[in-house]
Order: sequence, then structure tokens, then C-alpha cells
Amino acid sequence: MVEELWGGIRMQYSAGQFQLSTDSMVLADFCTLPPRSAVCDLGCGCGSLSLLLCGKYPQAQLTGIELQEEAAAFAQENAVQNGLSDRLRILCGDLREHRTLLPHSSFDAVVSNPPYYPAGSGSVSDSPALAAARTELFCTLDDLCACAAWLLRSGGRFFVVHKPERLAELICALSRRRLEPKRLRLVRHQAGGPVSLVLLEARLDGRPGLQFDPDLCLYDASGAESADFRRIYHQEA
Repeated sequence: MVEELWGGIRMQYSAGQFQLSTDSMVLADFCTLPPRSAVCDLGCGCGSLSLLLCGKYPQAQLTGIELQEEAAAFAQENAVQNGLSDRLRILCGDLREHRTLLPHSSFDAVVSNPPYYPAGSGSVSDSPALAAARTELFCTLDDLCACAAWLLRSGGRFFVVHKPERLAELICALSRRRLEPKRLRLVRHQAGGPVSLVLLEARLDGRPGLQFDPDLCLYDASGAESADFRRIYHQEA
């Protein structure tokens, strides 16, 4: 399967396993970076978030870390097929071993669309790849924040998407690692509906002070695509 992304970049993926998600789209839109940033994508899957950021920031340098070999291979192939081998490198490794994967304080920004559900909660997919992507089998919130804090330079930005019911846990995990929440945006499927996702930016060693961005609603009350949806998905101004 192939998806067309921002900037003419194309993404290949395995149907039913590593496809492009709304989560990655809205997180990439939420990220605000200096043009030449060095960015690390934690749990990059087949590379969708990294590829989106390559399209959004043509001068940025991206590094993706992915535990699953099949997903990492897709990500590497996507980098090659899009002529991005000089800007996007993929490491197949365990982010819990971050001290041996990449140098300390080597990135301006870290991004992640991590597993949402604690291990042992609810049903687990029969697909090992989907189970690992959705459930914290190999990466907890604390593991994620510890890795981000290790990789970031002081003042560096961490952008993450998660479920609203785990926002308190996420903020606590960030705070334990000196990552100060700075900007929050709530995502709703429809205007007036419940919050489906939270987008959060934190800064390593940042000063206290949290800004709430306007809600991101993907559809209006009538069910039609919102202006934000069209801007993100169809690149309409």
C-alpha cells in the first residue's frame, strides 16, 4: 500500500499493520520547529511521522528508532524510495537502551506517537506488530520520557500525542524527567464532541507555564470536514 504525504513524499506500508494514522497527521501538524532542526522519532514504525516532518521541514535531519524489524525495514525503504537517505536514518533498536543507541543531548526535538494502553489492560491484538504498537509491552510512559530527556539538548522540545485519559500520567512522567509541559491542544472528532487525543509539547529544563491552543476539531457539527482537516489532510490554505 502507498500513501501520498506532504511535499510529494510517498509512504509504503503493510496493509492493516503500519498504515498512516490520524494521530501521526495531527502530531506532525502540531510540531513547530526551527528549519534545520535535528529531530528523533521514538517508535517510528514504518516512518510516517518522520516522513511527514521531512515534507514539512525540508532542511531538518530526522532519526527514527524502531524496535520491530519489519517496521524498521519499511521505514528504511521509505527513506530510500523518497531520496531521503541523507536526511532520514532509521535505527532498529530498543529505546529503553537509549544510552547506547545515540549520544546524550544530541537533538533539538524529539517526537513520538507511542503505545497508548498499559500492558495487561483490555484485549491485545493477535498481531504482534499491532500489539506492540498499541500496548506498552516494550515501552512505558516513563521509558519514553527518559529516552526523550537523554536525547534532548537543554531547552529542546518533546512533542507527543496520547489519549486524554492518560494525560495526568503523561504530565507526571514528563515532570520526573525535567520535561516541562509548555503547550497543549485537544483533538475532537467533531465540534462539541468528546476529546479523542491530546497533543502536548514539553521542554527540557523549561520554565513553568502551560499554554492551551484552540481545540482541533476534524469535522464540524454537520459532519463535514473542518478547515483544519482540509489544511492538514489536503494541504488547503
